[in-house]
Amino acid sequence: MICGGLDIGGTKIEARLFDADLQPLALRRLPTPRGGFDDFAAAVADQIGWLDAQAGARVPVGIAIPGIVDPATGIATAANLPASGHAIAAELSAHAGRDLAVVNDAMAFALSEANGGAADGADSMAGVILGTGVAAGYCLSGRIPARHGGLAVEIGHVGIPARALSRHDLRPEPCGCGRIGCIETLLSGPGLTRIASARLGRPLTGEDIAAGLNAGDPAARAVFDIWADLAGEVLFTIQMMLDPQVIVIGGGLSRLPGVIAALEPALDRHRLGTAPLPRLTLARHGDSSGARGAAILARQIARA
Repeated sequence: MICGGLDIGGTKIEARLFDADLQPLALRRLPTPRGGFDDFAAAVADQIGWLDAQAGARVPVGIAIPGIVDPATGIATAANLPASGHAIAAELSAHAGRDLAVVNDAMAFALSEANGGAADGADSMAGVILGTGVAAGYCLSGRIPARHGGLAVEIGHVGIPARALSRHDLRPEPCGCGRIGCIETLLSGPGLTRIASARLGRPLTGEDIAAGLNAGDPAARAVFDIWADLAGEVLFTIQMMLDPQVIVIGGGLSRLPGVIAALEPALDRHRLGTAPLPRLTLARHGDSSGARGAAILARQIARA
């Protein structure tokens, strides 16, 4: 079944069309409107119309957004989108003239990697995005499980364990969510820069760290090792809460040299007894995973 997905962020609305084997057929990006919800909904409807035109027929379409959609009310809380406070699935469906599936973008990432991705065939998996922020999703047997409040695996806003901070003489940092000491403040790209500032007295970006690792720079290695140790705590938290068979790592920081080789021992250090560790692996579908996961959800619903 041909299907389409939209990956919506604060700067772009990306539409991707996929064939029956989930291979990409077409891609189109539009800027996310900066006005109100009506302009936003019109841009979404335009992208859906483009998908239909490319397919030559009406196709199932899913939408991935950064935020929370309340399962009971359908009301969205979406960062950097003119959609918060709206029953987004119902209102966008009305604009588009068809039913649309709406899913959190981290859950879409996980769904994509659980179906023909790095966790294909796993009974349970978590997908962790390490980028500008830190987010995660979860799938059971290739499907998104029911959730009480529509939350994804909001690991980025769980607090960093004090034991992890004390190991590296780090302090809790303020987070954009209004809390102090969230995992996102040190495990994201900006967090990596904060670690460098604390460890070296100067900021280094993810690109700087990657270049330093490739060049054998001990300063870059020291910062990376601290980051990996903190990431091990995060992966351990996911294991203790969800016990996934596979954890797929995506996002910009997943491209740091040797990231899986660093994260595996960092997680193993926290192993509880003889419990088996989840397999760690890099994402297979990269930047297409948001739209691809949304398209998979739309197809699963259409087939139900």
